[in-house]
Amino acid sequence: MQRLETRLDGPVLLEPTVHGDARGFFCETYREDVWAAHGVPGGFVQDNHSRSGRGVVRGMHFSVGEGQAKLVRCARGAILDVLVDIRPGSATHGEWEGFTLDDETMRQLYAPVGFAHGFCVLSEIADVVYKVSTYFDPELETGFRFDDPAVGIAWPADLELKVSARDREAPTLARVAPASGAGDREDQGNSG
Repeated sequence: MQRLETRLDGPVLLEPTVHGDARGFFCETYREDVWAAHGVPGGFVQDNHSRSGRGVVRGMHFSVGEGQAKLVRCARGAILDVLVDIRPGSATHGEWEGFTLDDETMRQLYAPVGFAHGFCVLSEIADVVYKVSTYFDPELETGFRFDDPAVGIAWPADLELKVSARDREAPTLARVAPASGAGDREDQGNSG
């Protein structure tokens, strides 16, 4: 297991050891003590699994209130996984960083509270599995436009992006998580 560098302060990118031979492979996908030693706190309460086709974009999502941390991996295929810093007062508020997660390197990305999360599928099909630190609550789930020009995420230009109405019609980041008040529910606007 090794921890790889990230540009933004807070996210943790891990590359576990994959043991492979002609029969296939074996990889530990989560071991609380080892992950904690690399900067990923435990306390996950729910696992989620999504399957999406090439070009599907999901995001940019986050939870208000106490927030929600995520530990994300791509169990099948490949994705561009994106985090945006939405921490109030952060020097990098509104900045994004993208990471390729796939079923070969088995890299995992820890998105701490204070970061919005989304991804785009690069392969024909991708299974994304992730642990979360709080239970899903639709009253606390919100997000901003995947293509907010003020954030400027560089989604793959060679793909026809497929986006849900909710994500396409979401408000801008400035409207839902102003630099001085992310997490203030009255400033959240309509999440779509």
